[in-house]
Amino acid sequence: MPWFPKTPKLAPLLFPKRIWKKDTSQIYLTFDDGPVPGVTDFVLNELAKRGQKATFFVVGDNVKKHTELATNLIQEGHGIGNHTFNHLFGIKYTSETYLENVRKCDEILEDRLGVKVGLFRPPYGWMTNSQARKVSQTHHIVMWDVLSADYDPKLSASQILSISKKHTEPGSIVLFHDQEKTQQVLPAFLPDFLDYVLDQGLETASL
Repeated sequence: MPWFPKTPKLAPLLFPKRIWKKDTSQIYLTFDDGPVPGVTDFVLNELAKRGQKATFFVVGDNVKKHTELATNLIQEGHGIGNHTFNHLFGIKYTSETYLENVRKCDEILEDRLGVKVGLFRPPYGWMTNSQARKVSQTHHIVMWDVLSADYDPKLSASQILSISKKHTEPGSIVLFHDQEKTQQVLPAFLPDFLDYVLDQGLETASL
């Protein structure tokens, strides 16, 4: 599936009700697929060192398995969003199955973390129009402006860093992943990127 480091301008025109970028001077760091021990806690430590904030789009099953780590996201002042319970690729599932999985994630977040979330990001960025219409009745659907492609094993840490730095600008929603696939590469580029954000005078905020 093709990917674009900078979201094409056509995408927000086709899906105007989804959040792609913000009209602010801040930037919005987002992390998908966690919480995962050894990865999410690394990200939290790096953010804390610099006083930076992010939004984590969590998988419900991971929250169920790693509730204490998920709780740390809340305690450290970061934003939380729904990323389905089982990381479902929406276009492969019926709306009924998909929406039930979204609801299940909401329930585990409320039960384990005591939070009622209003943000949702579809895994892989794909969902059907029918699914999107239903989800948007209860959640803001958050996409992204910059895709780091940190999950791509063909890219080196320096390439991921270059992509992220080149395309990040005020208002950007930048997508990273705190999952097993990025466990090795994150330490090789994320600290440098976070330092770059500081050096540019860019303030981070949760969504």
